[in-house]
Formats: sequence, C-alpha cells, structure tokens
Amino acid sequence: MPYIKQEIREAVREGTPISAGELNYKITHAITDYMEGKIINYEFLNGIVGALECAKQEFYRRVLVPYEEQKRFENGDVYADE
Repeated sequence: MPYIKQEIREAVREGTPISAGELNYKITHAITDYMEGKIINYEFLNGIVGALECAKQEFYRRVLVPYEEQKRFENGDVYADE
C-alpha cells in the first residue's frame, strides 16, 4: 500500500519517485485525482482497473520481456538445464 510518510507526499506527487512505495503512492494519487468529481459506478471503476492492467501489460511486454531475454542470453536458459 502507498502509505509513505506525510512529510514527503507532496514532494513525491510533484517529483520523481525513488522507491517502489513512492511509485505506488504517485500512481494511487493520480487515480484518486482522476476520480475526483466523477460519478463512481462499476463501469467507471472497471475502466480504471483496465487502464492499470493495460499499462502493466505494456510495461511487461516492452521493458521486462527484453530484459529477461537479455539475461537468458547472457546466463543461459534455465529450461535447457532440465
């Protein structure tokens, strides 16, 4: 959960997070800002979850998979060991 110290929250909202907790806080804050003044219903909330899921999947596809492929190339495939 994004429960970072009160005294750093504004700096994190306005700057670049330096930890996973701060990143979680910044994402959570962006979502709560987006929700402000909106009619909250299942469709709206489901849209937020969908946006988060798609962002996660795109990050995985574009950043994590190439990283893992490079490490497999450098260190050898663990499935080849079996």
